[in-house]
Amino acid sequence: MAGWWRALPRAAQRYPWPTNVLLYAGLFSAGDALQQRLRGGPADWRQTRRVATLAVTFHANFNYVWLRVLERALPGRAPRVVLTKVLCDQLFGGPIALSAFYVGMSILQEKDDVLLDLKQKFWNTYKTGLMYWPFVQLTNFGLVPVHWRTAYTGLCGFLWATFLCFSQQSGDGTLQSAFAFLHRKEADVGGRRPGK
Repeated sequence: MAGWWRALPRAAQRYPWPTNVLLYAGLFSAGDALQQRLRGGPADWRQTRRVATLAVTFHANFNYVWLRVLERALPGRAPRVVLTKVLCDQLFGGPIALSAFYVGMSILQEKDDVLLDLKQKFWNTYKTGLMYWPFVQLTNFGLVPVHWRTAYTGLCGFLWATFLCFSQQSGDGTLQSAFAFLHRKEADVGGRRPGK
């Protein structure tokens, strides 16, 4: 185990694209598995496989290229440059990734209207993301070395993917729906305790 952990930084520097893509996809897929666990039903590995497929074929690669494009266009870590990168990410990168998620998942799930989730949930999810991603990307652009940025985004994306997969499956793209679900689940568990 220790050998693997020491090899990871070397792999990220020597093979940044595949290392970052695989880490990102693994973390994004784990977010789906976690939201399934939190929902309490049986594991739906076909759904997690769909999420992994979308993460590998689009999201991880898009993030890898997008973060490098931003770095080439706006090199450095000066405060103004970092803020400009965050703004570009939220105005362009975020909407593209979010749209690709809802449409991509609908295609993989063979839904009749592949744009329905996008139409119903995009704006709520985008606004929710604005409470999370700018802070993540401030850290990313300001502190994280370029060869680790996609993996860092994947690490932070684990939490986001948990929320996003929940929203795609049974939420409306708002934090309120996720919190309401967790509150109901907690109340259900509390109501089943012996002596209550």
